[in-house]
Amino acid sequence: MADEKRNPKGKPTQYGRLGTDRRSGHPAPRPGGERRSSARPAGPRQEGEKRVYGRPTVPRQEGEKRVYGRPAAPRQEGEKRVYGCPAAPRQEGEKRVYGCPAAPRQEGEKPVYGRPAGSRPDRPRPDGPTFSAPQAFSLSLDARRSALLVLNRVLNESGYAALSLDDHFKSVRLSPQDKRLCTRIVYQTLENLGRIDFVLNSLLEEPERLEKRVRNLLRLSACQILLLDRVPDSAVVNEAVKITRDMGLEDMTGLVNGVLRNLIRKKDDIAWPVPEEGSRYYEIMHSQPAWLVEQLQKDYGEDEAHRILTWQSADHCITIRPNLMRKSAQGMEELLKSKGWRYEKGQMPHAWYVYGAADITRDPDYLAGAFSIQGEGSMLAAEAVQVGLGQQVLDTCAAPGGKTAYMAEQMQGTGRVQAWDVHEHRVELIRSLAERLRLYNIRPAVHDALVYREQLETMMDAVLIDAPCTGTGVLADKPDLKQRVNEES
Repeated sequence: MADEKRNPKGKPTQYGRLGTDRRSGHPAPRPGGERRSSARPAGPRQEGEKRVYGRPTVPRQEGEKRVYGRPAAPRQEGEKRVYGCPAAPRQEGEKRVYGCPAAPRQEGEKPVYGRPAGSRPDRPRPDGPTFSAPQAFSLSLDARRSALLVLNRVLNESGYAALSLDDHFKSVRLSPQDKRLCTRIVYQTLENLGRIDFVLNSLLEEPERLEKRVRNLLRLSACQILLLDRVPDSAVVNEAVKITRDMGLEDMTGLVNGVLRNLIRKKDDIAWPVPEEGSRYYEIMHSQPAWLVEQLQKDYGEDEAHRILTWQSADHCITIRPNLMRKSAQGMEELLKSKGWRYEKGQMPHAWYVYGAADITRDPDYLAGAFSIQGEGSMLAAEAVQVGLGQQVLDTCAAPGGKTAYMAEQMQGTGRVQAWDVHEHRVELIRSLAERLRLYNIRPAVHDALVYREQLETMMDAVLIDAPCTGTGVLADKPDLKQRVNEES
């Protein structure tokens, strides 16, 4: 029921009219069949009569045109109208806006909806900051800050670079481009840490006593100045000072600014070591630990040691392979094309090198089990077993499960691959891998292969023992290992 109002005399009304019983306050009774217009009785309608809002319309003459129910004024020959009204005659060359003459435009003036720009005062705007379009840099401040956080974890807390990057990308929102840039600068800094420290140490009085976060910031900034050419040197310095200030180290901004500007002035005159200087050359120019240089030279001789120590993987490529139960070689290539990644065929039969694919473990096809990340050395160990359909195979040091999965796929889901490890949390990695790849012929278990089990005597067609090692063979792919592996280990 509509809200009731009262007229000046206090009488109940409905929509401003007497529509209620004066004694009870309820709507006045309506006689049977009576029609009303806004609570008033509508007059009787004649046969065929048309009404507008409850009122009789004026009868229309033959051929008559109307505007909103009213007769339109007769139109002269050739006359143009705007909303039913005669339009004012247009002068030669005159421009109009919604049927009205447009104001004359001054030379160079830009109109706004037919009016000169600025002809109407702007609306008042609330006080507050104004925002301009962001400038595009090759390496954003977000990517630099992320690179610093990851370097702090790797160099200050002995973290793994790949795991630290993956954990960090899960906790922040970065664009794919920033993720690639962050990954590149982290690995580039770690690969060339000896060279970078050699230069910075010449510009610092006591580098070892410098605040660790500031030292890592100088390292990644020096990496950009010395090894990357996509970012202007001035931008590197300015952003490094900003990050120092954001860390709450205002008193260190002068040092950061001075060291980096000094590096820019002197970078073309640095006296780098040469191969004739022996182990010092490898320590600085290839960031190799001194003990490893001496050991490789002793075991392999000067020439072969030089080849091993100076070898580098190309542009931080990731080696992947298809799930052999679900993807053929052609299907894998079609998938890679759809990703837009730069790729090429690897040396192993099912290997592919992928470049610039940061955070690949978050890729939907990876999560769906279409492919795996696996180094060619690991593939080679699994290939050496030469598994056949329906065989029983034991992988004694199976975690995290790459070789296990490779053999299970080669067996096309037949037979069994017993995947053992001595740690429950590592066996859980194998279970997760088998579930992601949908490999149901894998049997993960917590077992020590050194413990003899009589019931398994003669049961296995093959046993794979790829024993744990220091990982020095993959230093080119995992440069952070150089910070953890020592002669004793």
